[in-house]
Amino acid sequence: MENMTLTGFLSENAIKPACVEFVASKRFKGANGKPIAWQITPISNDENRAIADRNRKKSFVPGTRETQVHLDQDQYVNDLICACVTYPNLNSEELQNSYNAVGAGELVRLMLTPGEYSDLFQAVMQANNFEAGMDEKIKAVKN
Repeated sequence: MENMTLTGFLSENAIKPACVEFVASKRFKGANGKPIAWQITPISNDENRAIADRNRKKSFVPGTRETQVHLDQDQYVNDLICACVTYPNLNSEELQNSYNAVGAGELVRLMLTPGEYSDLFQAVMQANNFEAGMDEKIKAVKN
């Protein structure tokens, strides 16, 4: 193994995740007539955990005194998108008023078609490094 030191793992040496630009929809065009790219900023593990915790729901199992915890996937996805999209500003009052939306979550759902929303979610997942499966990571280490 190369350099059996921990230097490369130190915080100050780690490469910070970069913002990603993604054209979520070709329907939003700039003055030049070209589609406007959305900016996606990766979040930390702590931020991701807070989003997941906010979207965990308890329900009682019928006929027992037990509770079951599940993740509201739809709301988690929506909250994750809202946390990562930094442009356009989904919290902009002007933008929300334009779509008669209350809150960033409702706004992004109103702005995009179902396919565009799904593509944006995939881009958010990739920006946060969820795209590579274990097989790909193992191959990368072997090569």
